[in-house]
Amino acid sequence: MFPRAPLHIARTRIYTNTLQRFPPSRLQSTSTIPVTQTCPSPTCACAATPADLDIDRAAPLLNTMAAYAQHVVVCTGKEDWSSNIEQEEGGTGEFVRGLKGVVGRGGEGFDPFNNILITASSLPTNNTPQNTTTTSALLFPAFKRIQAIPHDPSSLANFSSAFLKAQTLHPMHAPLSPPQKAALTRQPALTPLFATTPITTPTILICGHGSRDSRCGILGPILHAAFKAELQRRGIEGEVAQISHIGGHKYAGNVIVYVPPNAGGALAGAGVWYGRVGPEQVEGVVGETVVRGRVVGELLRGGITGEGGSLGRVVEDGMRKDGGEGEEGLRLRARARG
Repeated sequence: MFPRAPLHIARTRIYTNTLQRFPPSRLQSTSTIPVTQTCPSPTCACAATPADLDIDRAAPLLNTMAAYAQHVVVCTGKEDWSSNIEQEEGGTGEFVRGLKGVVGRGGEGFDPFNNILITASSLPTNNTPQNTTTTSALLFPAFKRIQAIPHDPSSLANFSSAFLKAQTLHPMHAPLSPPQKAALTRQPALTPLFATTPITTPTILICGHGSRDSRCGILGPILHAAFKAELQRRGIEGEVAQISHIGGHKYAGNVIVYVPPNAGGALAGAGVWYGRVGPEQVEGVVGETVVRGRVVGELLRGGITGEGGSLGRVVEDGMRKDGGEGEEGLRLRARARG
């Protein structure tokens, strides 16, 4: 699907396992995840990682991200936001507060087994300054772009039912009454109410939430420019954007790579979470994950597979079955940067 770069020699393993459900309401399936343990060194000059950032390079990275069912990426056209995006002024804050009022804790659509991740992004908004009553967003791993979602309670409730609620409820919900179950279950019949287009190119999201943490605020713009330049150099069409807090600022730079379903390979439709990414890893991440469909083991925080499973657990289980790795291998310890 995407252009292939010159081959780098790197240690690669392929792990196959039955997925643990992620979240538990998703169906189980079998997947094969190829892993390149060490990120290939860059072949050209790149910006240096600022030396004075307090980044945790010792703790294990694998499975340091929270499970989620859908990621709502809000288009704001801004590169930084209030520390809590619910406190943003204007349309962004209104949309986030309204959506969390439906699927967040205390909302009628709140499901503890179907976590919804909501982040602001620097992706451009279609709104004019005079029109902040609708919001556009990207959904992953649904890989949909949804235009002009109205902020009124009825529209946000319909949006949540159409795209965010669980398709199959967790077994722990069995004692609920039929109306309670209906309030938590997705209703595909509502999708025509919204203008949607499929996302068919890679999307790379970098935490750049400087008002929340200075490490991501410093590294985010550097990585944003580096990933855009690398995709352009390789002739790959895709989106690159900065996003708000996703957890794990001490692991900056934090990057999510969403590989579209039409890409083919084991990572098709997956979201791969990386930590400790610096400019010197950008070429390797694009080459291994976007082009070759492999995860980079030493940077891997986890992720979500195209079927909704835990990508990190698949890799971890594969390493347990791969004789000789031991506990240190399971932790995917990071290589020190020079």
